[in-house]
Amino acid sequence: MTDMATTPKGLMISAPASGTGKTTVMLGLLRALREDGLAVQPFKSGPDYIDPAFHLAAAGRASFNLDTWAMDSGLLDAVTAQAAGAEICIGEGSMGLFDGVATRGQSGFGSSAETAKRMGWPVVLVIDVGGQAQSAAATALGFKAYDPDLPFAGVILNRVASPRHERLTRLGMERAGVKVLGSLPRRGDLALPERHLGLIQAVEHPDLEAAIAGYASFLREHVDLDAIKAAALSGAAPAPQALPTPPAQRIALARDAAFSFTYPHLLEGWRAAGAEILPFSPLADEAPAADADLVWLPGGYPELHGGTLAAADNWRAGMQKHAATKPVHGECGGYMALGEALIDKQGNRHQMAGLLGLVTSYEKRKFHLGYRRAVLEADMPGFAAGTALRGHEFHYSTILDEPDAPLAQVMDADGNPVPETGSIKGHVTGTFFHLITGEAK
Repeated sequence: MTDMATTPKGLMISAPASGTGKTTVMLGLLRALREDGLAVQPFKSGPDYIDPAFHLAAAGRASFNLDTWAMDSGLLDAVTAQAAGAEICIGEGSMGLFDGVATRGQSGFGSSAETAKRMGWPVVLVIDVGGQAQSAAATALGFKAYDPDLPFAGVILNRVASPRHERLTRLGMERAGVKVLGSLPRRGDLALPERHLGLIQAVEHPDLEAAIAGYASFLREHVDLDAIKAAALSGAAPAPQALPTPPAQRIALARDAAFSFTYPHLLEGWRAAGAEILPFSPLADEAPAADADLVWLPGGYPELHGGTLAAADNWRAGMQKHAATKPVHGECGGYMALGEALIDKQGNRHQMAGLLGLVTSYEKRKFHLGYRRAVLEADMPGFAAGTALRGHEFHYSTILDEPDAPLAQVMDADGNPVPETGSIKGHVTGTFFHLITGEAK
């Protein structure tokens, strides 16, 4: 086993763009390495609240986000330290390898390449070679040469149509001096189910264990696992750091298919500091624990369960009783569920908790995506007014009514104001962004 005197060796699984198959490669690789007896620590580069649950299922270890825009150096070190006891780290990139934002955050611009460089992990580039052969080498060579300081392990060719197609593509890679670590034949059954925020949640997959086992078998057949293990490198060991502290001692946390988007480093930090997390299910009409100090509703997919939530009288009564004297906070989907009503994509209006006046609609979808920096205009659980928070927003809802006082001044990554300010009413607060961290003072 490895302790944190030296950081475990690692790799970054990335791609030229989204949709190339890197998530299925990631899951198959995590499981295959685990089957080989290695303790594998998964990470996700960037702001994603769905992929880490799939990583956990594949690797048997909780996955954590590394975010060079939102996290300062201390928090990045604290998250990296969660690899204690692992023998190899595998990170999954977001979007394309070099895709980030225009304005530097607490640490950087948020690209997967930036994460890989900070960690000292070579990049394995998953390339969809459909519709090309030798030309794929030009793409690979461009990515290899774009940042000479970024270690580059090689490529995995994905969606290869035939042995001839593979031979021609490999010839191009050989000419470009790019190492081929694997070649995956085209298979239509390897795609994970998706919906409007990307993948469905891990808890919703009809047979996730069988799918991951299939990915591992597929990779074992078509990828050089020994070469991939040999390519992994370690970076500088992080100094001991603390994860974010809890906003309360006893936290009632909504946890079901409608509410599950919470960053793992936050929950780990709350637990490490001694907070008690008390899960409850609004979909099962469960009220939050009566002795909880705080109720926290994460994001998720309440719009898919509007009728169930509208009929959850016990949940609604419990929420209202708690909010009369103690704090409640909701993020994105959780914020919508705290409102007066939610209108689904068919135009049906569903009663929500009624703790805020917010009314949202999915009837006319509007895309909201990006990093958020928020300066609080009022207290919210765990943070005083005036504190700056870092987070990420990703949803398709439209605000029809938001009558309560704004919670914060909210800006995008480049400092431009955004209209989704969140709300506060009595003990109840809510934001459309998912909290990643508060800024260090």
